[in-house]
Amino acid sequence: MRTVPLPRGTSLPSLPVLGLGTWRFGETRATRKAEIASVRTALELGYRLIDTAEMYGDGGAEEVVGAALNDAIRAGDVRRDEVVVVSKVYPHNASRDGTAAACDRSRRRLGLDRIDIYLLHWRGEHPLAETVEAMQRLAAAGQIRRWGVSNFDVDDMEELAAISEDCALNQVWYSLGERGPEFALLPWLRARGVPLMAYSPIDQGRAARDPVLGEIAAARGLTAVQVALAGLLAQPDVIAIPKAASAAHLRENLAAVDVALSEAELQAIERRFPRPVRKVPLAMN
Repeated sequence: MRTVPLPRGTSLPSLPVLGLGTWRFGETRATRKAEIASVRTALELGYRLIDTAEMYGDGGAEEVVGAALNDAIRAGDVRRDEVVVVSKVYPHNASRDGTAAACDRSRRRLGLDRIDIYLLHWRGEHPLAETVEAMQRLAAAGQIRRWGVSNFDVDDMEELAAISEDCALNQVWYSLGERGPEFALLPWLRARGVPLMAYSPIDQGRAARDPVLGEIAAARGLTAVQVALAGLLAQPDVIAIPKAASAAHLRENLAAVDVALSEAELQAIERRFPRPVRKVPLAMN
C-alpha cells in the first residue's frame, strides 16, 4: 500500500494512506463480538492502521481494537510492529498529569505497552503547552511513539508550532462534502510536511448515495464510495480512515487505494464538489 511520510523522527517514518476508523464501536456489549470480528477481518485483509479514541464508547472501542489486535498477534497473523494504533485523549483529561493517566487507561484497554500515535482530540481547557509537555514525556518514556492533534485549524497549528515542531499529524473531518481544509489548513500542513488524516472521508455514508459519484462508479465497475475515497486520496499527504464493519465494505474501501481517476473524472467531481473559495470553520462530529 502507498504510504505518507511523517515529519521528523525515524521511529515511525510513514503511515499507510488508508486505515480503519472505529467511531461508534464499543458502545454496547451486544455488538462487541461482531465489532471485534470486524477489526480482526480488517487485519486479515491487510489493514495496518487503526484509529480509535478514549471517547469512542467510553473506551469500549479501544477494548474492541485491543481484543482483535492481540488475538491476531497470538495467532501469528500480524506482528505488533506491523500495525499502527492511533488513539486520542479527551480535552478535559489533557492536563500535564491527566494526559499520562488517560494514556495509561487507554493502553490497558488496548492491551498494549505502547500507543503508536497519541492525539489531543480537540482543544480544551488545559494550556496547549501542558499537553505538549505531557506528550513529550510519554514519548520519552516509550509509552507512545509519536503524538499529534485532531480538529486543529491553522491558528491552532501555528500556536502549536511555536511550542513544538514534533506534531506527527492533524486529524480532521475532510471529505468531498467537507473540503474546507483545502483552503488554508491543508496547504499549511503540506508546506511543513505534516499529513492530514481524514476522518469521515465518505461523509458518514452519504457518498454512497451521491448520483455523480454513482455515475462515475458505474462506468468503471466501482462503487460510489470507492470513487469518493479515490478522489480524496488523489490529494498528496492525505490519509483516510473510513469506518467499516462488514467484510464487503472493508474490501471495498481497501481496493479504493489502487483506483486512479482520470482527469475527466476528477473534473466531474470538482464540479459536483467545488473547492472552497474562502475559509470556513472546520466541520466536526
